[in-house]
Amino acid sequence: MEKPEIYQLVIADDHPLFRGALREAVSGLLERVEIAEAGTFDDVVALLDKGGGDIDLVTLDLSMPGVRGFSGLMYIRAQYPSVPVIVVSANDDPAAIRRCMEFGASGFIPKTLSVEEMRAAISRILNGGVWTPADVDLSSGSDAESAALMVRMATLTPQQVRVLMMLSEGLLNKQIAYQLGVSEATVKAHVSAILQKLGVESRTQAVIAAAKIESGQWSQGASAEG
Repeated sequence: MEKPEIYQLVIADDHPLFRGALREAVSGLLERVEIAEAGTFDDVVALLDKGGGDIDLVTLDLSMPGVRGFSGLMYIRAQYPSVPVIVVSANDDPAAIRRCMEFGASGFIPKTLSVEEMRAAISRILNGGVWTPADVDLSSGSDAESAALMVRMATLTPQQVRVLMMLSEGLLNKQIAYQLGVSEATVKAHVSAILQKLGVESRTQAVIAAAKIESGQWSQGASAEG
């Protein structure tokens, strides 16, 4: 496979020091690379919207402003299926790693890895492979309920994923409409579609359903707006 002359990467993390560490790891690995940094999920979306198919890799923190848990990964995989995503997280729970891989990540890098280990992982993924910690058993699948829910989650469109992310943050329809630049009627249509696809009756139940697959990564509050 012919490699691009210049690699284009997005490093997404809300901690500048860790973004710097990842930048150092990548810069020491690739001779010609352009690296864009994102401190919020909205920044990630803006960079992907701008660069789209030209981006060779995204490193994504599971928890940063605008996103929590797997929803950011779900959105990127749905909106940009050709862009490989490495999840880089301080949460190295085996269940969380398995979920990331099930949602389409190309790899999972714990933040405790050394720079050399990060370079080895990134190199393998840029060459079309996958990378996870050697001691994680990926064959242990999710329980039947979670597996069925993940299948339903995978039917959401990228915009529906974003609306569900905002519902999980407790935002009202008018707030979601403002952030997405759409009408409240459009948001209501998205919410209705989300409820139907997830097989639930209220937005609160949708948020609870989304939280079930997060392996307890965050405490969940939900708006009761109908």
